[in-house]
Amino acid sequence: MSDVDEIDHRLLRLLREDGRRTFSEMAERIGLSVAAVKRRVDRLRELGVITGFTVQIDYAKLGWGIEAFTELSYPGTTPVAEIVRTAATVPEVQEVFTIAGDPDALIHVRVRDLGHLQQVVDRLRRAGDVTGTKTLLVLGSWTRDTLTPRTS
Repeated sequence: MSDVDEIDHRLLRLLREDGRRTFSEMAERIGLSVAAVKRRVDRLRELGVITGFTVQIDYAKLGWGIEAFTELSYPGTTPVAEIVRTAATVPEVQEVFTIAGDPDALIHVRVRDLGHLQQVVDRLRRAGDVTGTKTLLVLGSWTRDTLTPRTS
């Protein structure tokens, strides 16, 4: 996108690290006035580059420390909307990724323990036209937005 320059990218990195970072803190780190930083952030929101602000949650402290990905396979005639609907009806599902190739979807789930994970996988297996599953347990994770790896 030609409307986004290097300063905008630096502002985005700062906001990814901490979405509650103040305009004055970012202005000091970037070397711009507070008003200039606010104008840039507002413009990035208007352009749709920034779509919202969010909070990062430590799910383990809430008792939902097990994270897994379950691959779901469907018959070739299953519409994508049906795949999404099937997974979205399960409250433990955090995200649904429809993907090309085999399998058809990758489902991100959070659960309390391994018994709970088994219940969720069983529920997914019985939902819709699921023809097969494979579950991968997350041992740890890292994202660009965090400076240090997380353990699940």
